Amino acid sequence: MHIVKPARQRDAAQKYDIITALGAYALARNKHDQRLVLRLITLVTARYNWARDDLAVGQREIARLWTVDERTVKREMAKLRGLGWLVVKRQGARGRVTEYGLNIDRILEMTQENWCNVGPDFDLRMTGQPETPEVVPLPIKGTLPPPDTSSGTEWALAQAILYTEMPDKYASWLRSLARVDRAGGRLTLKAPSRFHCNYVQTHLAKHVLAACQAVDPDVSDIALVI
Repeated sequence: MHIVKPARQRDAAQKYDIITALGAYALARNKHDQRLVLRLITLVTARYNWARDDLAVGQREIARLWTVDERTVKREMAKLRGLGWLVVKRQGARGRVTEYGLNIDRILEMTQENWCNVGPDFDLRMTGQPETPEVVPLPIKGTLPPPDTSSGTEWALAQAILYTEMPDKYASWLRSLARVDRAGGRLTLKAPSRFHCNYVQTHLAKHVLAACQAVDPDVSDIALVI
């Protein structure tokens, strides 16, 4: 598995990806974990030096930032060390605070399962996979001819309804869907790309199903494939 390099070795925008990964991880967990991660995010945002991988802040200052007592700071910092997210670079001594570093590889390892909650583009970027640019179809200029209904299939007839009731959406998104199969009440349509498929599924699926049911009440489900 290829994991993104630490932010200090990449551009500044990577910092925000790591913060986002931590936030997505926290939001998928209980309130105690959420509070712990929020405290870490606040501390890192306020005091972490990304260039030197250095977090050198006294417990009293952290307590003031978190609005807690120093005993809570000790407990929470111990939890973060236990997770492997914070590592001690130099132990504190009289007149000198403990210096920590971020174990970014460990943070990425533990948060990876939640990257997809942010979005597929974030997931691809964090795993180092190239993002495939998708072009959003634009409305067709001029007069679009009506669909050919000579086949008499439920999809051909449904397209005629969609062409009449929502011509812009039909021109941009629906006319390029191709009938693949019919199994019982399920009609399978093929989209030209994953992006196209996801858009139709999210925004237009109910309209497609309604149009199909208008011409064939036995249609109970629309399956989109690529």
